[in-house]
Amino acid sequence: MRRFLLCIGVLLMTLGCVHAQNSVPRPADVPPSAPLTGDGPHVVRLKNGLTVLVKRDDRFPLANVRLYVRTGSAYENPAQAGISHLLEHMVFKGTEKLGPGEAAKRIESAGGDMNAATSFDYTVYYVEVPDKDWSLGLDTITDMALHARIDPKELASEKQVVLSELARGEDTPGSRLFESFQGMLFKGTSYEWPIIGFRDTVSKITEADIHRYVAEHYQPQSMLLSVVGKVDPQAVLARAEAVFGGMANTTAEIEAQPFPLRDIQGPKVTLVPGKWNKVYLGVAFPLPDQNSAQTPGLELLAQVLGGDETSRLYREFKYERRMVDEIDCQAMTLARGGFLYVSATLDRDKVEPFWKALAASLAALDPATFTDDELARAKLNLESSLLLTKETLSGLASKLGYFQFQGGGLRAEDVYLRALADTGRDQLKELAHDYLRPDRMAAVLLVPENSGLSTESLEQAARKAWPAPVKAKALADAEADKQEVLDLPGGSKLVLLPDPTLPYASLSLAWPGGDSLVDAERQGLPALAARVLTRGTKKRNATRIEDFLSDRAAELSASAGRGTFAVSAKYPSRFSEDILGLLREMLTGPTWPAKELALAKQDQAARIHRGEDQPIGLLFRNVHPFLFASGPYSYYQLGKPEQFDAFTVQDLRRFWAKQSRQPFVLALCGQFDAERVRDFAATLAKSLEGQATAVDTATPTWGGIREKALRLPGRSQAHLLTVFPTPGRDDLETGAGLSVLRAALAGQSGLLFRDLRDKQGLGYTVTAFLWQAPKAGFMAFYIGTEPDKLDQARQGFHKVVEALRAAPLPAEEVERARNILSGEYYQEHQSLASRGGEAAGLLAQGYELDRERKLIQTAQSVTPEQLRDLARRWLNWDRAYEMRVEP
Repeated sequence: MRRFLLCIGVLLMTLGCVHAQNSVPRPADVPPSAPLTGDGPHVVRLKNGLTVLVKRDDRFPLANVRLYVRTGSAYENPAQAGISHLLEHMVFKGTEKLGPGEAAKRIESAGGDMNAATSFDYTVYYVEVPDKDWSLGLDTITDMALHARIDPKELASEKQVVLSELARGEDTPGSRLFESFQGMLFKGTSYEWPIIGFRDTVSKITEADIHRYVAEHYQPQSMLLSVVGKVDPQAVLARAEAVFGGMANTTAEIEAQPFPLRDIQGPKVTLVPGKWNKVYLGVAFPLPDQNSAQTPGLELLAQVLGGDETSRLYREFKYERRMVDEIDCQAMTLARGGFLYVSATLDRDKVEPFWKALAASLAALDPATFTDDELARAKLNLESSLLLTKETLSGLASKLGYFQFQGGGLRAEDVYLRALADTGRDQLKELAHDYLRPDRMAAVLLVPENSGLSTESLEQAARKAWPAPVKAKALADAEADKQEVLDLPGGSKLVLLPDPTLPYASLSLAWPGGDSLVDAERQGLPALAARVLTRGTKKRNATRIEDFLSDRAAELSASAGRGTFAVSAKYPSRFSEDILGLLREMLTGPTWPAKELALAKQDQAARIHRGEDQPIGLLFRNVHPFLFASGPYSYYQLGKPEQFDAFTVQDLRRFWAKQSRQPFVLALCGQFDAERVRDFAATLAKSLEGQATAVDTATPTWGGIREKALRLPGRSQAHLLTVFPTPGRDDLETGAGLSVLRAALAGQSGLLFRDLRDKQGLGYTVTAFLWQAPKAGFMAFYIGTEPDKLDQARQGFHKVVEALRAAPLPAEEVERARNILSGEYYQEHQSLASRGGEAAGLLAQGYELDRERKLIQTAQSVTPEQLRDLARRWLNWDRAYEMRVEP
């Protein structure tokens, strides 16, 4: 059950969160006049059956409003496939009160953000707005969901956008894998087809079809309104009654009946050849629906098998045998069914040995051999994932909405956690015996063309390995309510950001350096050093470090950027002493194990190849080397495999000797013992203090070639990026103006979106973004579209730019953009890690702690005339660069 958030991330390519409803306990009918005391959550059922959930949360000046509807692709028939998702698109194209794009403009102009998602079993519309505008958010999503005006011309245009989105999904390995599994695991059910539908079904959907679908499914008894944030629960309930109370149900409520487990008659293997650098492999076993009492045990089994780097499959196939780039396992339990899913990415030449070894490992699995540490660690991490959803307002709202609408009611979380705590080896053994069976095994492999693999040989190898003899396998407090900045020895700094909301702390360490400390021949070395740094100390090897972290539900990682090097950790506050001790070991005495360096090289090369299998990944890997001719901005950030394969342990040691002597910034956000942290930071600064090599801060040289085309055969879409050079981050005033300009261009009500997507239907994603380093920056326009529409997209970019250069924007457009900047800042800085990371990064680069807030403040005074002047100066086609990826 805790997988509801994980599934959102895994299945974004299938257009939404995948958990769906089952029958949940109905709250008692409560008249809206009944007093709601306390912060809640309060759950009230109106007389017409619509449920209202309200939770007051004053941490941020925001409100998150969601409207859930029990409809999705599982409520469609085969001829309607995709209608739920198309409807979700069409609600943004106008209502009886609002024209196309006006809903998004209304929300974004207030400084909010809005979106919608379609899943198998529900659709959700949601906004996050400043707290004073919660009723605006409620009214807007209600109007969209219930009063969409399905204009035939807009429908025809939006179908093209959806078809473009469909093509984009077909270009993504994860989407291709999942959609292949749908046909194998759910054949003959409404889970069989993709949420987005098919080209022929989407193309045939009419205005009348959508209106009939809404009339049948959008019933108050099938809806949940959720409002979470800095709101008055009584006022929310009164407004909900006013908006929804007059609605009547016109059809009977549809109960979601679980699908029977399908007889796969496996093992069954499907091969999908394509233009892939890597092999993308998935193995699935059907499971019961999410309402099953077995769900906690199945998720625990999946966590032990492949939930993190301490898991059995990861240890065996990634770390010890080096057969795969990535491997994990999860139990995906949906409203009407589910499956246990093992996924892996690997090289073609390792497929046969890995396949045989995986089948043998699963066949030999005996939960009786799970150690006490393994079980305790897995349970702690599952529990922790539930707790951490409360960190952001959006996460809390999603969690509460999930449990009330799909997960059995708000008490279901406690029931789940008790069942999880009570699950032991005997139950896990029974679950493994019942569900991890070769006859229920389905596999899909995306393979390079002419791979030489055959379904018959893989199926035969799995049968030969299964059943196998069972073999036992042993495995081995908040200080004040304000921020504080302290000076440390050697020019380092400590930033304390107390937040008592959760019993967690997030630590961010940042140094100037990264790619700036190496020359072009050593591209990729900082990224390798970041990976290996955390993989060995004088007291612990990589395996012991993984166990140590997982036993404490902690995360620790390092990263290298073009101008900085960073280490971050997040952990329950009660383990602070342990984590700080581990950090001291890593930073003052890393051992740089040769084995870990070899593995890091494999991982880095694999990340490059996986990225180049996706058009957007290929585009952004190459954009900086294309744009810049000198300095670290011109590097391939992960380097080139043919270069970094030659790096040695001594290279890592020399790099770290330079990097670690730079003055650092340590920022801690959350609950912590401030005095203990001060002692730790001062001691660390003294230990690392030394003669620092100057970091390269020179202004980079722009490249002389203005156009570059990349090819990715076997894909459906083309991807266009137009780049305009701009000043860097050091110029605060220009940066503020450009940020407003970017906000005016981007978003669902932005100038680019409204013209190229809404009016012309050129692509699913159309946006602008601003990239700024200290000494250089650029504004970029992006669109993914059909190859034969690239010229039309270019013309669209030109049209928008010329309009910006010709005359000032209307005052309301500029106000909208200013509010977007302010709203984005609060929405993006809710997590502990985001606040700590920002503080460390800003100070490490020489900026003031409040630099971003000053930028937003400066942006509030930017005028339409200044935006026009900025467009005239910086959106200059004579200096523009173009990069594209074509099939």
